[in-house]
Parts: sequence; C-alpha cells; structure tokens
Amino acid sequence: QVQLVESGGGLVQAGGSLRLSCASSGPIFIFNVMGWYRQAPGKQRERVATITRGGTTNYADSVKGRFTISRDNTKKTLYLQMNGLKPEDTAVYYCNALGVLGNNDINYWGQGTQVTVSS
Repeated sequence: QVQLVESGGGLVQAGGSLRLSCASSGPIFIFNVMGWYRQAPGKQRERVATITRGGTTNYADSVKGRFTISRDNTKKTLYLQMNGLKPEDTAVYYCNALGVLGNNDINYWGQGTQVTVSS
C-alpha cells in the first residue's frame, strides 16, 4: 500500500503563488498517471492537472498558463506550481496516482491540502 502525503497549501493573496508537493511512500515510476484534483465547498471534485509516466501533461482550461505539474521519480514526489492564483482556486487539493500492479488496478489518493486565495 502506497501512501501519498500532500503539503504546501496555505493562505495567499490573489496573484500570489504556491507550490504543492505530494510525497509518495513508495516509488512513483509504477504509476502510469499522477494528477492533482481539487474540491471547493459545495462542489464536486474536479481534475486540475495530470502527468503521465512519460511526462505528458494535461491541464484544466481554468488553470492553463498559470499552473505547472511535474514529477520527480528520484524524490518520489509530484508537484504543482501555482502562479497567478485567483479566489476561485480556493479548494482542498488532492494528489492522485493511477497504475497497474500485477493484475490489479491501483488508485491512490492523498488526504488533501487546503489552498485559500483571498481577494
């Protein structure tokens, strides 16, 4: 069982930056896709950004040009650099990892980290 632990959230003013980290207790090269999702109060969880094992990235339209996802297999860590933050980016941000281990699909979530952007 792999555990994912997010960090780096906090309170920031609009226009500011934060970098989220997701540290894995095990190797991350086994994951085909890793990603960041977020959930604002009263809303469904939504995809923010994903990155494949090969490094292909994909972003939600709402964060394109402002957020950058990256992964460091050596450090077993996933990152989300968030620039130009807006109040509507306020949410709990979750790390996700998808892969296959043996004959089993694996799908892990972190516990989340709060990001609050003040206007």
